[in-house]
Amino acid sequence: MPGDCPGVPSGVLDPRSTWKDRAAYDRTVRKLAGMFQENFAQYADQVTPEVRAAGFRNPG
Repeated sequence: MPGDCPGVPSGVLDPRSTWKDRAAYDRTVRKLAGMFQENFAQYADQVTPEVRAAGFRNPG
């Protein structure tokens, strides 16, 4: 996530800060990350080990 971008308010660069319900944001991030990981698993055997490792990082 970029720390700064000319002409863009810094608060917008942190998507979590744009949600009123931060816990809902956290749940949504985890859900979306899981969906990406499930989808990526279909293709994991077709990519290099480096790409495979990046595709399965824990979102936090």
